[in-house]
Amino acid sequence: MDYERWKVFYRSIIDDLGYSEDKDVESAKILDDILKNKDIDSVFERLRSLVNGKEVVVFGAGPSLLKGIDRYRDLIERLTKISADGATSALLEKEILPDVVVTDLDGKIEDLLKANEKGSIVIVHAHGDNIDKIREFGNKFGNIIGTTQIDPSKFEKLFNFGGFTDGDRAVFLAHSLNASKIYLIGFDFDGKVGRYSFSKDVVMKRKKLEWCKRLLEEIDGLIFLK
Repeated sequence: MDYERWKVFYRSIIDDLGYSEDKDVESAKILDDILKNKDIDSVFERLRSLVNGKEVVVFGAGPSLLKGIDRYRDLIERLTKISADGATSALLEKEILPDVVVTDLDGKIEDLLKANEKGSIVIVHAHGDNIDKIREFGNKFGNIIGTTQIDPSKFEKLFNFGGFTDGDRAVFLAHSLNASKIYLIGFDFDGKVGRYSFSKDVVMKRKKLEWCKRLLEEIDGLIFLK
């Protein structure tokens, strides 16, 4: 999603959920500074090679995640695997290493770091509610790319592929990098929160899931596996 279109959604989201754009700017500046000496270009080219023209599966952290992993294991093994934050923990438990992890650092940090150490590219997202985690953990990742939900042109090292939650951002990432087909596992919109979401605020999580569903409707041809 191009930034001009995303900006319309962003304004609606922060108004609806009461988030601060100023805090988003602060977090983005911190992450951009952390990444200033990183070779982002080479990591991005590797990311592009994993996704461009490839069939991709994106793992959300919904209640159907484990069942989906078991049911579609053979298919999963053949695809580029992108996990959304807490879904990384489930994949590691199943001895599956995601190629890419999309996270705002709400998941289990030890699992995010483990996946990164084993070769996963980690896409770290900066927003107003994770400033402390960006400061503490942002420089602990090797193969890392940074994202923001505000205008990326204001920063040297950050991208904005569109999307709001880790799950839909992962899908927008795959779409932006021209994946040939995008499968989704663990995306549930019935109001139930999966145990791998690691969310303590269930009411807010449900509101975010509503936005996730709405945003994903902007992309044609997604294949939801249940």
